[in-house]
Amino acid sequence: MKTIAAFIFSAVAALAADLPTADEVIANVMERDQARQASLGAYSVTSKYVLQNKNRHAEMVVRWTRQADGVKEFVIVSEQGDGGVRNHVFHRLLEAEVEASRPEQQAHTRITPDNYSFQLAGTEKIDGHNAFVIELEPKTQNKYLTRGRIWVDACDFAVMRVEGAPAHKVSFWTKDVNFVQTSEKNGEWWMPKSNHSLTDARLFGLADLTIEYSEYEFGKQPPVGTELAARASVQ
Repeated sequence: MKTIAAFIFSAVAALAADLPTADEVIANVMERDQARQASLGAYSVTSKYVLQNKNRHAEMVVRWTRQADGVKEFVIVSEQGDGGVRNHVFHRLLEAEVEASRPEQQAHTRITPDNYSFQLAGTEKIDGHNAFVIELEPKTQNKYLTRGRIWVDACDFAVMRVEGAPAHKVSFWTKDVNFVQTSEKNGEWWMPKSNHSLTDARLFGLADLTIEYSEYEFGKQPPVGTELAARASVQ
């Protein structure tokens, strides 16, 4: 007669056998993302950046507009607070997004088998959605890749949440960076909702940065001829 432990082991083993592999989940993510990029078209979104540490505070509001081909323009709507933060953090964040979005960079920043090794860590429920939890291990020391884990919606195979740290050290002045990025379903598409990071800098100590995304408008063409506009691509 089987013991209770043996029954439990059998039940867990049967459950695990029903789960897809990490590579199967990622294959579905890539297929759905390709279809999403093809059907999404143009849209615009407002991003609010807020950085706070014990001595400094700054805020910036940016309006991004993505064209149907994936190229994006941004306009700085407003900025206030510490000038060093605005110039050396916020503006560099915009420049980094532009750099990461360039055609020659895009393939190196996506969640694909070329860039990562994957391992299924289990399943969880987030905000009422069943999700697969996948561990990410970068294959290169690219600063735009993440060492951490993602949560993938089990129905839509969209990335709902990302937690981790850059695969490559950002700079000498930065000792540690950890972030959490979330997405939510907006109509038929999963779109970025927020990004929260905590950075330990050698000179300034801990800095808390939050980016919140709002006011999505789909089918919007980008503004042209503005001095503050810059081209980028939304992942």
